[in-house]
Amino acid sequence: MQSFLTTLLLLCSCFDILGGALGDVGTARYYGPPYLPTKCYGDDQDQFPSDGHFAAVSNGIWDNGAACGRRYRMRCISGPQRPCRNRSIVVEVVDFCRYNPCRATMALPFKAFEPSQSQDMVSGSTLNMHSNRLMCNIFYL
Repeated sequence: MQSFLTTLLLLCSCFDILGGALGDVGTARYYGPPYLPTKCYGDDQDQFPSDGHFAAVSNGIWDNGAACGRRYRMRCISGPQRPCRNRSIVVEVVDFCRYNPCRATMALPFKAFEPSQSQDMVSGSTLNMHSNRLMCNIFYL
């Protein structure tokens, strides 16, 4: 059993590492409360990760709701006022974009942005992001 788990963890690591090289470039914007209800889990407050790193996604990712619960590693590439730092975050999809058409590939709450950014800085900005879907959620729970 232990060798099976070791193999599984190794495969997941390889998929996630390769996925980083094969990721997509898109945009991210801030969106604020209220966050409930969501298209994925309705009024369930427990759907939100405790770190506040969740996302509402556009049609390109939504996949008729199949995106619910998927996790993406995101890294800022560029934006106004040079907002990017050398770090990435993992976000979980909990909702579909509120606007038609969507204003960005992913909409994120304030907590998901860089700690050094003010809410005024991110509220009207669109950031260019690199993202890749994480195939194994086991590492990021």
